[in-house]
Amino acid sequence: MKTPTDPRHIRRRNIVKSLFAESFTHQNNLQDEVNKIIKKQKKINKIIVSAAPTWPIEKINKIDLAILHLSVYELLEKAAPPKVVIDEAVELSKEFGSESSASFVNGVLGTIYDNLINLDEKNIRNKKKVQ
Repeated sequence: MKTPTDPRHIRRRNIVKSLFAESFTHQNNLQDEVNKIIKKQKKINKIIVSAAPTWPIEKINKIDLAILHLSVYELLEKAAPPKVVIDEAVELSKEFGSESSASFVNGVLGTIYDNLINLDEKNIRNKKKVQ
């Protein structure tokens, strides 16, 4: 995060707020990106659970979960460099979450990032074997 007024940061803040509100009750007139995240929520939740197996989804703080939903979506879509996505998520956790949110979100996203890197490397090796 460069500054709190960075338009990308503001966009992410608004998405997190919408996802958080949606976790309580259905919201009307959601941004397109929020709808895309919600459509992929089952897949995203599976990824989160695999990275934090001791934390059932329903036990994760709702704001942390909203931040994770956005961040995992961005990692999957390769919307930004992974380190930027993780850094933004940590900043959002510090801004909206509890005292332990930033370290929790950082740990979960770090594990997911490592898993995605390992998966990409495995796919590259498999493609080389096929050729």
